[in-house]
Amino acid sequence: MPKIAIIGSKGIPARYGGFETLAENLVKRLHKQCDFIVYCSGPAYEEHPETHMGAELKYLPLDANGAQSIPYDIWSMIHASSRADIMLILGVSGCIFLPVLKLFYRGKIMVNLDGMDWKRPKWGRLARAFLKLSETVAAKFADQLIADNDAIHDYIGDIYGRDSFLVEYGGDNARSEIPEKAGGSLSVIALHKHGNDDDLVDTGFDKYAIAVCRIEPENHIHVILEAFSQANTLPLVFLGNWSNSEYGQALRRRYRANPNLLLLDPIFEPRKLFALRSNAQLYIHGHSSGGTNPSLVESMSLGLPVIAYDVVFNRATTENMALYFDSTLSLVSILRQLGSLDLEGNARNMRELAKRRYSWATIASKYATLFDLPKISLPDTAVEQSLPEPSARPAAAVEPLRPIHNTDVSAKLPRVESNTAP
Repeated sequence: MPKIAIIGSKGIPARYGGFETLAENLVKRLHKQCDFIVYCSGPAYEEHPETHMGAELKYLPLDANGAQSIPYDIWSMIHASSRADIMLILGVSGCIFLPVLKLFYRGKIMVNLDGMDWKRPKWGRLARAFLKLSETVAAKFADQLIADNDAIHDYIGDIYGRDSFLVEYGGDNARSEIPEKAGGSLSVIALHKHGNDDDLVDTGFDKYAIAVCRIEPENHIHVILEAFSQANTLPLVFLGNWSNSEYGQALRRRYRANPNLLLLDPIFEPRKLFALRSNAQLYIHGHSSGGTNPSLVESMSLGLPVIAYDVVFNRATTENMALYFDSTLSLVSILRQLGSLDLEGNARNMRELAKRRYSWATIASKYATLFDLPKISLPDTAVEQSLPEPSARPAAAVEPLRPIHNTDVSAKLPRVESNTAP
């Protein structure tokens, strides 16, 4: 069987983000057709088992993020060069090394370019210049490029003149859970706060919206919190790493006393997180970078109505069927109109779209095609969720793996103008 090295994630078991969940689902669904070696960040795991779901795990004493991601990826490539038939490299941090790697490695190199990381405002000028250079090198020297979003798909063709393949992320690892109610209160969800197993998460709200993301300016946390504080309609539960930056700490100090807002630290235990999300009334998505975002497709799979920041990535992911905001004012306007909006239709569309495009069976099948593995069978339907089956729209066929076409995504996805708050 071919041996495939997965490089660039923190590792598996998945606890952190999109690349880790991708790696885990590929191993879970394809391990009978190939051998995997997954490179893992040693500091990210307290325990270091040698295998997981049949995959070999190789731990490196480096962080998979930040500046250390560069030597982390390069070290992984060098180690894998004598062991793997295919390298699946997630992100471009170490791809500056590809011209050297190609001198002695004869296997196939596949790079998932991620979401144009060099454009993220959180990076300084030098970091952005390095990431852009590394992306350019990846686009030139990789044997196969992978895009996770239509906008990235088109960008690769327009800027680098290369074909790529559209392979998004799955979201059906999320599942609906009906929480236990403590003490008869509808507002108390029987979940434990991260790091304190004795405390219940009491939202204080019978109904709430939810947002889950890294606390960074590009995710428009300040816009979302200010809108919910002004609208004073549906409360918001917001999970994120508030303590990791001055930006997050300042926002928490400013809004923590607002009775309409509950700002929680991250919850990494999947059952607890999914229970809190699946019982929300709607999902707020403020990301403006990064292609197809895992938390968005997971919320779509849970059947939540989606209100997303108005950028081409989010419109491509939701096929222009969500609600969109581009400012505090426009989000306030949406929140004050919730009673008259078709949120049930929004939820049905999101759930149906997720079943059609964002199941892990579909994503694994596309990667199996890229790896030249035997075709895997797809289930007739995705994992059943708590909402009723959509009836107004016919079920669509699974979207096949397809090469890039040089089309303008922004032309296909018209922008919604800001509404004026009443």
